[in-house]
Amino acid sequence: MYVHDIRSPHKMDGAATNTASVIPEVVLSSSSTRKAMPVIGFGTAADSNDSATLISAVLEAIKLGYRHFDTASLYGSEQALGEAIAQALSVGLVTSRDDLFITSKLWCNDAHSHLVLPALQKSLRSLQLEYIDLYLIHWPISSTPEKGRWPIDEQDLMPMDFKSVWAAMEECQRLGLAKSIGVSNFSCKELQNLLSSATIPPSVNQVEMSPVWQQKKLREFCKANGIVVTAFSPLGAKGCSWGTHQVMENEVLQEIAKARGKTVAQVCLRWIYEQGEILVVKSYNKERMKENLQIFDWELSEDDHNKISQIKQHRMMRKEELVSARGPYKSVVEFGMESF
Repeated sequence: MYVHDIRSPHKMDGAATNTASVIPEVVLSSSSTRKAMPVIGFGTAADSNDSATLISAVLEAIKLGYRHFDTASLYGSEQALGEAIAQALSVGLVTSRDDLFITSKLWCNDAHSHLVLPALQKSLRSLQLEYIDLYLIHWPISSTPEKGRWPIDEQDLMPMDFKSVWAAMEECQRLGLAKSIGVSNFSCKELQNLLSSATIPPSVNQVEMSPVWQQKKLREFCKANGIVVTAFSPLGAKGCSWGTHQVMENEVLQEIAKARGKTVAQVCLRWIYEQGEILVVKSYNKERMKENLQIFDWELSEDDHNKISQIKQHRMMRKEELVSARGPYKSVVEFGMESF
């Protein structure tokens, strides 16, 4: 299982008090080290990633107190993130690479046993790092090697050989190139499949989660199996091609935010934190980056939780592009996209 811990305090610019604020951490159960994972991560997924903009945003995030950064080979952000980390080290924004927690992900066309290690090595070169802290299987599906990245052509969709791909992920951890390994977008059924043959169980399952898509069943399964849930797009990714307005414009969340003198974003992030989960949030706006960190010195009430628990559920990312009569998943239900 996992526990909450606190890193040595680091100051957050714009914090509510003069004392140094701290970001709680989670110690991953299957990690090869005891290094902890900050409960707030800075996301880098975007429809397009301009390198200069991303480098500037990451450097500003480090100044504000972010230490956990989330990327993926698919995002096209690894190189810029790596450059930002190098700059942060060179100017002393962080004293050591070990002060940072870096997550990346294996894309579908590399989700084959013989391609996992080369894919991680390529990500490490892009990031200019000797290791990453967490390596995730991005989706529970494979695609034809060396074919296009996204969207995946229907004829290139392939069932994943969970046993052999996960064994290759385990080898990445044994080699010390990834300190922890996990998955993303896995349903309870897919996790059961993986766990049946795993020597090292997944530390993390990164999935869509917000007050509008609460993932209760999946979170219960993960908790029972010592898997930490990380919420991506906790604010609905409004403005992105895959996003929705239904989180930030939810009336229940707006009412709670108004009553508490907080932003809707802060209510959403605090709710996820109070569920005991990790979250990855993206904003390149300095003020919103500050606000997203200011969730640790107040609490939601029992009445707030009751209201949030009654919000109508709506999945943002159905990923119907990965469902095909010719592919391994014939429907969104079979793909696990409709359970909550």
